[in-house]
Amino acid sequence: MRLTPTPLLRRFAVSLLLGATLAAPIPLFAGAQDYTQLSASVRASLQRSVADQAPLHGAFADSSQGRVWLSEMSRRLEKRLPNPQERVDFLNAVHYEAMRAGLDPHLVLGLIQVESAFRKYAVSTAGARGYMQIMPFWVTLIGETNHNLFSLRTNLRYGCTILRHYLDIEKGDLYRALGRYNGSLGLPDYPNLVLAAWKGNWSGPSQPALDTAQDRAAAPRLARN
Repeated sequence: MRLTPTPLLRRFAVSLLLGATLAAPIPLFAGAQDYTQLSASVRASLQRSVADQAPLHGAFADSSQGRVWLSEMSRRLEKRLPNPQERVDFLNAVHYEAMRAGLDPHLVLGLIQVESAFRKYAVSTAGARGYMQIMPFWVTLIGETNHNLFSLRTNLRYGCTILRHYLDIEKGDLYRALGRYNGSLGLPDYPNLVLAAWKGNWSGPSQPALDTAQDRAAAPRLARN
């Protein structure tokens, strides 16, 4: 059966494609990942991932390419994050954490747009927190008690780690992984909104490579998505 979008959903989708402003309300599709039992090996792997606090210095292998990417993404983000240094810090962190997890940074930007409209302290009705709308149970499950989900770096680390985990579960099926991330597996609305935001607002220029051999090793996983 074909679902007909409601007028509210159509208006919301259009607003995403045109770009949400800081005055926009918290999106209706804020994340509510489901609590699931993890095997000991998967849990240990995720714990290692969120515990690693590698520095952001030297994140771009090609500094000139990195400057081009930061300049273009900063321009697109200006209305949402007016402070220039805040934008650069945010984009550096997004790029690093996304590439480290084998994700396209532009995809992560699209997901953040849908999840929180780039609001650092966003809280959904389900209790999800921060830019990538992380459910607090993840801290208990794979993190440490001192992890603050409103911290930029911590929130992005968890979000990218969780999305990578769901992509691995779904064998690279991004559509289903996004459904898991939102707690709406099998429903089309959320994946379609993220994909529309990604392609409509954040696609290109090509993201620069990371600077370390360890992190570059994660980048080929993008090809499986």
